[in-house]
Amino acid sequence: QVQLVESGGGLVQAGGSLRLSCAVSGTVFRSDVMGWYRQAPGKQREWVALFSSGGTINYADSVAGRFTISRENANNAVNLQMNSLKPEDTAVYYCYVRRIRSGETYWGQGTQVTVSS
Repeated sequence: QVQLVESGGGLVQAGGSLRLSCAVSGTVFRSDVMGWYRQAPGKQREWVALFSSGGTINYADSVAGRFTISRENANNAVNLQMNSLKPEDTAVYYCYVRRIRSGETYWGQGTQVTVSS
């Protein structure tokens, strides 16, 4: 069983920074994809960034150049450094682990990020 717990959310002014962390317990394979989604009020869940087993990193266009994802294989953690935050970044942020070999996806409970203008 894989469990994910996010931390680091909060309230920040526009232009500020936050660092989200996601601690993963259970077995994580190097082939698993780790990343982040977010969901703003009244909107569908939106993919933000991912870190693949081969070291490939991808970002949504809306966050590229401002957010940085990192993966700590030794600690089974995935982090999201968010800089130059905008009010439209306000959302609940969820980390996930996608198991390539089985197709399963595991989710955290989410952490709220609120950016004031």
